[in-house]
Amino acid sequence: MDSLLKLALETIQLHKQAIIFLPSRASAEKTAEDLSAVMHEHLPALEHEVLKVVSSPTKQCRRLSHCVKKGVAFHHSGLTTKQKELIEDGFRRSEIKIICATPTLAAGVSLPAYRVLIKSLRRFSGTRGMDWIPVLEYLQMAGRAGRPEYEKEGQAIVIAKDEEESEEIYEQYICGEPEEIYSKLAVEPVLRTYLLSLIASGIIHNEQEMMGFFSKTFWAHQFQDLTQLQEKLARMLSFLTEGGFVTASGDNTKNTVATDFVSAASLAPKMSRTTVTNLSPEHTLKATALGKRVSELYLDPLTAQHLLKCLRKYSPSSTPFSLLQMICHTLELRPLLSVKKREEAYIIEELNKHITTMLEEEPSIFDEEYEVYLNSIKTALFFEDWIQEREEEYLLEKHDIRPGEIKVKLESAEWLLYASQEIASLHQLREAEKAIQVLRIRVENGVKEELLPLLKLRGIGRIRARKLFTAGIKDVGDIKKTDPTTLGQIIGRAIAEDVKKQVGEEIDVIPKGTRKGQLSLMKFNV
Repeated sequence: MDSLLKLALETIQLHKQAIIFLPSRASAEKTAEDLSAVMHEHLPALEHEVLKVVSSPTKQCRRLSHCVKKGVAFHHSGLTTKQKELIEDGFRRSEIKIICATPTLAAGVSLPAYRVLIKSLRRFSGTRGMDWIPVLEYLQMAGRAGRPEYEKEGQAIVIAKDEEESEEIYEQYICGEPEEIYSKLAVEPVLRTYLLSLIASGIIHNEQEMMGFFSKTFWAHQFQDLTQLQEKLARMLSFLTEGGFVTASGDNTKNTVATDFVSAASLAPKMSRTTVTNLSPEHTLKATALGKRVSELYLDPLTAQHLLKCLRKYSPSSTPFSLLQMICHTLELRPLLSVKKREEAYIIEELNKHITTMLEEEPSIFDEEYEVYLNSIKTALFFEDWIQEREEEYLLEKHDIRPGEIKVKLESAEWLLYASQEIASLHQLREAEKAIQVLRIRVENGVKEELLPLLKLRGIGRIRARKLFTAGIKDVGDIKKTDPTTLGQIIGRAIAEDVKKQVGEEIDVIPKGTRKGQLSLMKFNV
C-alpha cells in the first residue's frame, strides 16, 4: 500500500476526514476505488441517491455509487451538480470519510477536512510537459484543511518522490510567495465585452470618457503605461466600429474638457488583422441595435461577429449540424472536446460528409486554428448524437464526455443558440431564425425532430415522448384519441390524467391496476 492510502486510512483511524487532491479525473477515480476496496462502511441509501441522479446511469455513475457505499467518493467536473452536492453533504455529515478530488474542489468550498493530502504539485502543461503549479493554487488546496467552523487545526501534506523534491517543495511552496493577481480586463475578450457594455449603457460617450474610465481601473494601475493602454483600447474600439456594434458620429466639442487630448487611435500601430479607425474625442460613441442586443446577451462581440457571418450563409441546404458547428467554434463553448490522435481520421471523414453544408470555410491544415476547428467538429458530433437521443453511456464511450460535462455543454449551447436566434431576428434572417428555434428545443430536450409536437405538453420530456411515439401517439390529436387507461399504462396514471386535462378533457381518476388488453384467464368465471 502506498503512502497516500496509508495516510488516508490513518486519518480515518483518528476519527477524522480527509480530502485527497489528485492531478486528473482518472487518478481521482482510481484512488477512490483503491480506498473503497479496504473500507468497511455500508451506505446503501446514499449509494442509491447518487445512482438515480442520472436517468440512465453511466459507467462513471456506477463506479461512484460503489465507492460512496463504502464511505469514499471521487469529485471532479465530470459529475453532475446534484452528485457533487450529495458527496459534499455526505462529507459534512461524516458519512463520507475521504474525497478524492481534482483541484476544482480547491476554491470556495468549506468542508470538515482535518487533512488535505496532495499527491503531486506538478501538472501536465502541454508543450512543456510536467510543470510546477502556481503557489496560489497550492495555497487554495492546502487551505481546505482545518476550516475554523469545523476544526481547531488542520494538516496539509504533500507527497514528495524523494528528498531532493521534498526540499524543492519546501522552498517553492512553504517559503514561497503567492503570485500577483491580475485584472481580467487584460484579456481581450473581456475587454471587448466590457467596452461595448459601457457604451451601450451610456456610461461613456467618447474616447476621452473611455480613457478617463479605464485609467481609474485596477487594470490601468497594473499596466501603468497609459500610451499602451490607449493603443489597446483604440484597437478594441476600432473592432467594435468596424464590426457594426458601435457608431462614432456628430460633434461633441462642448463636452470636451481636455484641450491636449491625443486620439488613442492615432497612437495605435497598424495591425495585420485590425484596421484602426481614426476616431476623434469629438465623436459621440453610440451602440447600434446589434451592439445593444449583444451587450444584453453578455456575448463577446467577436463571437457575435462570427455568428452573424455564418448565419448570413444559411440556406435551405444547411443542416442542424451546420448550426451546431457554428456555435462550437466559439470561445464561450470552450473547452471543446479534444480530438485524440486515433480519432483524427474519423473526424476528418465526418467533416467531409458535411463539408458542403458548413457555414464557415475549413481552414488550411497548416493554419494554427485547424486543431481548434477539428475540435469544434468533434463537439458538434457530440451534440448531434445528443439530439438523436443517444444515452449518456453511449456519449461517454463514444466522445469521452461525462454527465456533468454534458450538462455544462448543453447550458452553453442553449445560450449560444438563443443569442444566434436573436441576431438572426435582428437582421431578418428568417429561415435561419426558424431553424435555430427548432434546434434549441431539440438541444434542450435531447430529442429527434419527430418528438417536438409531444414536448408541448407539460410533464412530457425526452423519455415519455419517445414512449408515446413508439406506441403510435405522435401529437396532441393522438393524445385526445387515446383511451386514458392506455395512456396511463404508457406514461403513468398521474401524468396521463394531467396530460388529458391539458388537451381539454376532464376525466375521472384512472383506477389503479386497470389494464386494457389481454387479461388473465383467472379474471373469468368458467
